[in-house]
Amino acid sequence: MSSLSINSNLGDLLDNDASKTILEKYLPGISTHPQIAMGRGFPLKVVANFSGGLITNEALEKVDADLKTLG
Repeated sequence: MSSLSINSNLGDLLDNDASKTILEKYLPGISTHPQIAMGRGFPLKVVANFSGGLITNEALEKVDADLKTLG
């Protein structure tokens, strides 16, 4: 499996237990958000642009750093 990052599709991140845990750590409720299905095919970094500020650059940096530790 290729390494996961904020450039990975949101669906791939949510379907992986380890990366989903990281997403929930920094973005509580993201996996159960009513509109999340629309973003599953897009990279998390792109979804952040449409989140109305809910997904901040700071949160993206933390998520990305933690995802890189999964190797």
